[in-house]
Amino acid sequence: MRQHRGMRPQDIVVLIKIILLEDKEWQFQDIARAIYISPAEVSESLSRSSFAGLINHERRKVFRNAFFEFLQYGLPYVFPQAPGPMTKGMATSHSHKYFKGNIVSNEIYVWPEPNGSDYGQAIEPLYSNQVKAAKEDSRLYEILAMLDVIRVGKNREKKVAINYLRKLLLNESSN
Repeated sequence: MRQHRGMRPQDIVVLIKIILLEDKEWQFQDIARAIYISPAEVSESLSRSSFAGLINHERRKVFRNAFFEFLQYGLPYVFPQAPGPMTKGMATSHSHKYFKGNIVSNEIYVWPEPNGSDYGQAIEPLYSNQVKAAKEDSRLYEILAMLDVIRVGKNREKKVAINYLRKLLLNESSN
């Protein structure tokens, strides 16, 4: 067995994709194709997540409470991000259309993408093919943009994102 060397950013995306599939049958290659990583990377990701207590030992059911806590308290510390230079890209964080009605800000954040239609400060995606995956799955895109609110937002903005996450993962309303 390989030694556990900690979570990797794509592990977050693998777990989110499994949650989005709900109770549908899936195989490693389905996840791999959907998020543009190899089936071996999916397998290794699920092993890390199992070791971390975020998914069951059969690597099929995400422990939503634990995952929620990890995202809420760990994400900004384990995978921190600071806005970078201005660039073309795909809107993320509070700049995503879902959040524009909930979070008011003059700042625009984007994942760098040469063919992007938005212009703003660069936010590095969790992994290299995230933009491709987000373009093909609007729900995944919305959730990944929300996670960027947690990574770079101010306290008020983070509160909105945490409430969104609570509803998504735990089926609870905001407190």
